[in-house]
Amino acid sequence: MLKPEVSSKLRAIVGDRYFREDREALVAHSYDGTPMLQSLPDGVIYPSSTEEVSAVMKVLQEFRVPVVSRGSGSNLCGGTVPVQGGVVMVMHRMNRIVEVDEENLTATVQPGIITADFIQHIENLGLFYPPDPSSMKISTIGGNIAECSGGLRGLKYGTTKDYVIGLEAVLANGSVIRTGGKLMKDVAGYDLTKLLVGSEGTLAIITEATLKLIPPPKTKKTMLAMYRDLYGAARTVSRIIESKIIPATLEFMDNPTIRVVDDYARLGLPRDMEAILLIEQDGDPESVERDIARIQDICRLEQADRVEVAESREEAERLLTARRSAFTALARLRPTTILEDATVPRSRIADMVLRINEIAQKYNVTIATFGHAGDGNLHPTATTDARDAEEIHRVEEAFAEIFEASIELGGTITGEHGVGLVKAPYLEWKVGEPGIEVMRGIKAAFDPHNLLNPGKMFAKSSKKRVVLQHG
Repeated sequence: MLKPEVSSKLRAIVGDRYFREDREALVAHSYDGTPMLQSLPDGVIYPSSTEEVSAVMKVLQEFRVPVVSRGSGSNLCGGTVPVQGGVVMVMHRMNRIVEVDEENLTATVQPGIITADFIQHIENLGLFYPPDPSSMKISTIGGNIAECSGGLRGLKYGTTKDYVIGLEAVLANGSVIRTGGKLMKDVAGYDLTKLLVGSEGTLAIITEATLKLIPPPKTKKTMLAMYRDLYGAARTVSRIIESKIIPATLEFMDNPTIRVVDDYARLGLPRDMEAILLIEQDGDPESVERDIARIQDICRLEQADRVEVAESREEAERLLTARRSAFTALARLRPTTILEDATVPRSRIADMVLRINEIAQKYNVTIATFGHAGDGNLHPTATTDARDAEEIHRVEEAFAEIFEASIELGGTITGEHGVGLVKAPYLEWKVGEPGIEVMRGIKAAFDPHNLLNPGKMFAKSSKKRVVLQHG
């Protein structure tokens, strides 16, 4: 519970309507998209400007009150759960597009704008903002920046960090910093812009972002390649890249995912296939036609059972929507759905999927796998029931081995969901003890009293490495 003096000062900054301590508000902001995690905050505040954020932080610093900045709460690593109480700062009132500069091809936005709304606005102006996380209809640009979100177009166009060129942010002591700007080149000191992107709200609260825009592609074509052999699908991914073709989208679904998505979207997907690749190319019409023809040849060379090119943009959108709905479709199966992510080199995708299947069988749990095959980012997803403690324990053990397998294959514990609370015990597996110490030093420099999203990123103790015996 906050001291009455703290509550009074916060109300004076934002007004009675925008600071809440009632049970309904506290419960509503006690969890995010991560299953089985909940912790009540002591208050919820809704600032409307950078000035208000700065004033709020000065109060919270004075009284040493923790704060968790939050967008829509679609986070999947426990990153916005207020595990140490304090205040949840909801950024939805700060949702304006401040400027679209068509001369410099930039947009300046506040963090609370919904990603899909921003993309639609930009496309209506004849411009293109490529990052497209599957959650974009509900996630915010600020949340995307905090997690460095990826998406289906990440292979060709990169992720959020590649489009954030300037930031305004409030530090733990209430100071306001501005980094970067409408610049294509800037090496004045450390790159604080890139440091804040993906920092998960642990270093500063982002209040404005300048984003790079690009011209839109002139045309697109979408196709499905269907395989009875998992390795054939994986080899296709590698062969496409080796052929110096970079598709806009190169997505993977395994058989369990295919079946569930088809039940949900009713697209007539081939339920007897071991894997499907969803491939989209965009660009100039001649190059798109050439690339799609070459990709079809590669798919057939790698023994694709069927290759189909979408006849219309509507059909293509249905296919892309089906892929984006994989998590929603799987969530219908059982009460609890745990969506994870792990990334391996593209050449090891088939190995990783087989390891996931072996680990699921070992622990007698149900795991379906889909993801961004083109950049090696897979999403093993367990369907389970949080009320079954013994099964949940097996799921947790399975995921620990999956993270270990990913590292063993040259990969990482997370490609786009972030570390947050869930992955914190495994971070040292990836970066090592010296890496953890460097990160702790950066955190202490930005936030000496550990007020910004405390309890995230750094675990009290690291998980013991699993000793995997394979083959």
